[in-house]
Amino acid sequence: MKLNCWIVDDEPLALGLLDSYVQKTPFLNSTGKYSSAIQAMNNMPNERIDVIFLDIQMPEVNGMEFARFLDKNTRIIFTTAFSEYALDGYKVNALDYLLKPFSYSEFLSASKRALEWFEMKAASEEKGESEVSGIFVRSDYKLVHVLFDDILLVEGLKDYIKIFTGKDPKPILTLMSMKSMEDELPATRFIRVHRSFIVNRDKIVRVEKNRIIIGKHEIPIGETYRKAFMEEINGK
Repeated sequence: MKLNCWIVDDEPLALGLLDSYVQKTPFLNSTGKYSSAIQAMNNMPNERIDVIFLDIQMPEVNGMEFARFLDKNTRIIFTTAFSEYALDGYKVNALDYLLKPFSYSEFLSASKRALEWFEMKAASEEKGESEVSGIFVRSDYKLVHVLFDDILLVEGLKDYIKIFTGKDPKPILTLMSMKSMEDELPATRFIRVHRSFIVNRDKIVRVEKNRIIIGKHEIPIGETYRKAFMEEINGK
C-alpha cells in the first residue's frame, strides 16, 4: 500500500528535511509541499490526501485551524517545536505528534501508524461492507477498531472520551474531543443528548423523564439537546 502525503511547514529547512524523510520511505508518495496553510488550501480540491505532515505555528492560518478543514479520512501528523500543542493536536483527532527536532526513526514510527490505520481500514472494507462499519481509535498505544454496532454510548471527560461497548464491561479510553467523535459517528445511528454524552439510538431501552436507559447506564438528557432528541424519538 502506498499513501499520498502532503507536507505543510513555513520553515524551509523543516520542509526540506521532511521531504527527504518522505522520499526514503517506500510506502509514502509525496504529492504536495507547501510553505503555508493558505497555499495548501488552494490545492485541496484537486486530489485525495491520505497523510499530512503539518506544522502548527504558521502565519495567517495555523496548523490547528487548517486541520479542521481536512477530510475526516486524512490522517494528521503534527510536526512542531512546541510541546504545549500536543493535547490540542489530539482534540482534532491527530494520529501522532512529532516534536522538533525529530529523527528519521521517529518520523518512520509515526508514518507506520498511518500505514497501519489505512491497512486496517482497507481490511474492513474488503469484507464486503457497503459502508464504513466502525472507527479506529488510539488506546493504550494501539489502534483499536470499534464497530458502530458494538457502541452503546460515548462519554466525554475533559480531554478524553470513554467508549462503552456491549462486548467489554471496561470502556475504551482515548484522547479525543467529543466534537471529533461526533463527526466520526454516523448521524443516522448516533445522537448527542448532553454535552458529555452521545448515545446509539438502537441501544436505547427506554426514556424516563430526563434520562435515557441503555443497559445498566443512565444517561442524562441536557436541556440544550432535549428538543432535538425528543423530536428524533417521536419520528419528527
